[in-house]
Amino acid sequence: MKNYRVGLIVPSSNTTMETEIPAMLQSRYEPYPEERFTFHSARMRMMHVTPEELKKMDVDSDRCALELSDARCDVLAYACLVAIMCQGPGYHVLSEERLSKVVKDNQAQAPILSSAGALIEGINTLGFKKVAIITPYMKPLTNQVIAYIESAGIKVTDSISLEVSDNLAVGRLDPMNLIEHADRLDISQADAIVLSACVQMPSLPAIQKVEDRLGKPVLSAATSTVFRILTQLGLDPVVPDAGYLLSGKINK
Repeated sequence: MKNYRVGLIVPSSNTTMETEIPAMLQSRYEPYPEERFTFHSARMRMMHVTPEELKKMDVDSDRCALELSDARCDVLAYACLVAIMCQGPGYHVLSEERLSKVVKDNQAQAPILSSAGALIEGINTLGFKKVAIITPYMKPLTNQVIAYIESAGIKVTDSISLEVSDNLAVGRLDPMNLIEHADRLDISQADAIVLSACVQMPSLPAIQKVEDRLGKPVLSAATSTVFRILTQLGLDPVVPDAGYLLSGKINK
């Protein structure tokens, strides 16, 4: 049996990544009984989802990566999508390179990924060019997320902003309400739906239900992060009932 240590760099008020990522990876234990995962977090101070707090918080990601590298994690995930995307197009590349250097300088070799980069990669992996998205953010931040996604060559055809600025309140949103929100999205021009373009807004229980209901592929920042965690570890990117990206049907 192989045990993998997963390091998570999260905002101090984030309560979702440490539930949804373990839930997805642990759901693999029956189809992949040779795998086990442990989860290790370091936190960056942030309470309100504003550009000012996000940029200040991002500075702490270096410290978090260093701390997690002390535990010799097998992979590290920077789990705050909007903190990356509000920094401007392509910032996930710079962030991942910088954190990789921090880890390497500590004589650790863990691959670094970000939820922002993972979402872009997930959409590209599916071969899609047009998505509709749901975010919990205030509209100006949603517009920054849209600009970031579109700078990567992916068109956002429609969006819904739930306009919740308190990050703790975002984590308490009922994921099943996303079914109704998704019904309000105009998906006529979209190849896929990003049910939660935020790693703090819970969505996992609704992803497969929305995909089955609307008949289009559904992914989230969290499922994209798990996809990249698994591929970085050299494992099959398959999670039961977590949407098309993790269905195992890609390239088959």
